[in-house]
Amino acid sequence: MVRIVLDTNCLLMSVSKRSGYYWLFEMLQQDKLELVVTTEILGEYEEIMGRFYSPVYADLVLNGLLNLPNIVLLNPIYYRWELIKVDNDDNKFVDAYIGSNADVLITYDKHFKELDLISFPKVVRMTIEEFNVFLSS
Repeated sequence: MVRIVLDTNCLLMSVSKRSGYYWLFEMLQQDKLELVVTTEILGEYEEIMGRFYSPVYADLVLNGLLNLPNIVLLNPIYYRWELIKVDNDDNKFVDAYIGSNADVLITYDKHFKELDLISFPKVVRMTIEEFNVFLSS
């Protein structure tokens, strides 16, 4: 099973049934992917989704996710790599990726491009479309 870390922007894009990216959220619900989260990541999911949709919707989505058998709750994070200097807040996703030995970090955030310049630890970063191609190959 593919283990992923999902940046908040990608979660927002995938939770609506009207979204072209809903297939990603469905794969999580169908136990076809493992999703790595931390308390920090869940907090950001809740905050941003609550603003974008509503606090009630955010609670429904997060409670649904946390009840899935394929959610990997990684706490605590023992080491902070601090690889992204441009936006330090994004490091929680990188730390979860490294700490869980995830396969892919899925994001559209331009700050993560900084990771391409780092040879160790290597972080495999993809957009949702690239991830879809990856799964198809």
